[in-house]
Amino acid sequence: MALKIPQPTVPELADLCLNHLAQNPEQLAEFMGITGLSPDGLRKSLGGAGFQRGLIDYVVQNEPLLLAICAANSLSPDTVMRVWAKLNPAG
Repeated sequence: MALKIPQPTVPELADLCLNHLAQNPEQLAEFMGITGLSPDGLRKSLGGAGFQRGLIDYVVQNEPLLLAICAANSLSPDTVMRVWAKLNPAG
């Protein structure tokens, strides 16, 4: 499924990232292990701004994951990095 908008919002990008993780249980388990989230904690965190930021941070720090999400959603890595840069203006 190609993303129809040129610059996704933070919630849209976080949803794409989470959907990718949900389709790849090993990657989801790795994310949950790194963040310390339990399945219940993950459910409770969904939609929260902090969770969205953390999820995007996790993705941009994992180049193979970033590239896989970009390829699956017809996004360029630069597009994702621009969204991330808005969340982290100091770099």
